[in-house]
Amino acid sequence: MPHDHHDHPHALLPPDPALRVKALETILVQKGLIDPAALEEIIDTYQNRIGPQNGARVVAKAWSDREFKAALLADADPVLAELGYYGRQGEHMVVAENTPAQHNMVVCTLCSCYPWPLLGIPPGWYKSDSYRARAVREPRKVLAEFGVTLPEETAVRVWDSTAEVRYLVLPMRPEGTEGMSEEDLAALVTRDSMIGTGLARQPGEAAA
Repeated sequence: MPHDHHDHPHALLPPDPALRVKALETILVQKGLIDPAALEEIIDTYQNRIGPQNGARVVAKAWSDREFKAALLADADPVLAELGYYGRQGEHMVVAENTPAQHNMVVCTLCSCYPWPLLGIPPGWYKSDSYRARAVREPRKVLAEFGVTLPEETAVRVWDSTAEVRYLVLPMRPEGTEGMSEEDLAALVTRDSMIGTGLARQPGEAAA
């Protein structure tokens, strides 16, 4: 039978999603179907520049404008659409605000649902089996591994992203940022802080 042969590309791919992607990329490069340099540039653009910058602008505006923040928390979709952040992978957004009493963290336990228009493409760890399982079972331990240690009195709420609902965390505004422009505030917002696995940078703190 044809499927008894094991030389098909899909049969040679490893089970881990990140390794499967890398294996597929290698096959496509070897066949001359993609330019690896162009692919790296596209990935870098969506993962580290376009996406997270959009979300950072939203957070900075929410920090600066009380009415905008209230509208964003009440019904995010029309507010984000007005800013031009909508479309596939960005439907049905919910914004969860971090406070001293509650820290929010986002995971997709079934696959890797993620708000692409706001954060770009999801990082590899977000799609990993380990993160998807442990974020729900032991969120404080996972946060500690990301360098986030919360006070005992701060509750941790984990939001499970789905194809129907995606989440954006509104991190707490750092102290000492009064009077800063929205552009300067946006520079303090990290991708991980909008997933909940990180905190906003402090003024003067260098980007990682």
